[in-house]
Amino acid sequence: MRIATACSLALLLTIACASERKVQTRKPAMPAAFAVDVTFHDSKTSSTFTQSQFEQHVAQLKTKLPSSDFSIVVQPPFVVVGDEPAEVVKQHSEETIKWAVEKLKQDFFPKDPADILDIWLFKDAASYEKHTRTIFNDKPSTPYGYYSRGHKALIMNIGTGGGTLVHEIVHPFVEANFAACPSWLNEGLGSLYEQCGEKDGHIHGFVNWRLPGLQQAIKAGSVPDFKTLTSLDTNAFYADGRGVNYAQSRYLCYYLQERGLLVKFYQLFYAQQKNDPTGYKSLTSILGNPNMERFKKDWEKYVLTLAD
Repeated sequence: MRIATACSLALLLTIACASERKVQTRKPAMPAAFAVDVTFHDSKTSSTFTQSQFEQHVAQLKTKLPSSDFSIVVQPPFVVVGDEPAEVVKQHSEETIKWAVEKLKQDFFPKDPADILDIWLFKDAASYEKHTRTIFNDKPSTPYGYYSRGHKALIMNIGTGGGTLVHEIVHPFVEANFAACPSWLNEGLGSLYEQCGEKDGHIHGFVNWRLPGLQQAIKAGSVPDFKTLTSLDTNAFYADGRGVNYAQSRYLCYYLQERGLLVKFYQLFYAQQKNDPTGYKSLTSILGNPNMERFKKDWEKYVLTLAD
């Protein structure tokens, strides 16, 4: 990711939404203090929200901006705010956010979040730390970024790269589409796409930095069985300071993905959620009802063969 200081006093507003015409540009009535361009881009995804709703949202959002160094790009269903140059914010919006939204909706999530959410992209650690405090009165527990339901925002240090951004984009889509989704799958999917790309036209997670810690835990015999993992409530899942719950969930999703079973598992679990709130029955079913103790041993052997 490029890191640069914003060099323009103008705010750029770009609305990317489905249109029969590839590009359409006009200037709406906005306060004279701002030069605002509205651009329509051809998109594979339609938006729940109207242009008018986005314009009203942006008008309100502009009152929160701490300086004119920030640019605004509307990338449905999000509004992206960043303190890098306008063209860089637009690049993040199109190459990371738009792509991730299209691919996640293609395989998992037909519904947009219920509200227009903001994605704040702060250019570096200093900006991230300063603005999470001054804008949101938050003290983040991670140097990378997080999703805040209360603020209806994804708040990111984009200087660390786009992986956490894609991870956090997963969470509001899970919230909108599978409200009862347990933490292990919510974070398993989010973590899977921390390191991702495109394969055969679909989003695809790759091996990432969580692997070595999981391999160490496997060798130490400290990885729980899958019934235990899937049964963890939210507090218990996040109480794991080692990060093993995250890593185990991620590499279970990775295993399913590599065998062409992840989307099928998600669909089955979603359909069976009332009778299978943890997903364990759906997991055993999609795996062909194996002996799960034996499966865990085979899965651990498989994980130990992976290399970052």
